[in-house]
Amino acid sequence: MHRSIAFCALLGAAALAGAVALASSHRDLGDVEGVGGRDSVAFPLEEARPNPGLTPGAANPAVRQANIRETICRRGYTKRIRPPRNYTERLKRRQMRQYRYPDRRLRDYEEDHLVSLGIGGAPADPRNLWPEPRHVVGGWGSDAKDTLEDRLHTAVCRGRVPLVEAQRAMVVDWIAAYKRYVGPAP
Repeated sequence: MHRSIAFCALLGAAALAGAVALASSHRDLGDVEGVGGRDSVAFPLEEARPNPGLTPGAANPAVRQANIRETICRRGYTKRIRPPRNYTERLKRRQMRQYRYPDRRLRDYEEDHLVSLGIGGAPADPRNLWPEPRHVVGGWGSDAKDTLEDRLHTAVCRGRVPLVEAQRAMVVDWIAAYKRYVGPAP
């Protein structure tokens, strides 16, 4: 009996040591939902923003403050100007190599407009598109940026934020813009 208690204690200690080693080998994913297992990747916060040398952002010259009612604020505008999927998928593959992302799974990225179409971003200009990670530590992935895009579109169309200010906020630092226009964290 004494041997079985000692064996159980030894087995429990080994299991605990294994659990501690496993837990410490994984990156803390913060508030990233839906990430886990061998099929998911959570990128570090530094990867949430595009490389300004590769993706500086670009505005659509056809969209100006004076014509937002006929362009970005008109229902269906972004659907009419969005580039075709085959174009953005080819571009995503090329840009993933340029960004030197180690993860090559297309599903882990959204080919996104830095200056969103809803605030007058250039639709097909590669300088305005980048393979944005879907899951970033702290929740700063593509869903958070989509929330900001919607908020800024509404603010511009309601006259609360000038078009150029919204575009500049996205180009300079979309996470800082999120904190200013949406809230402190996703």
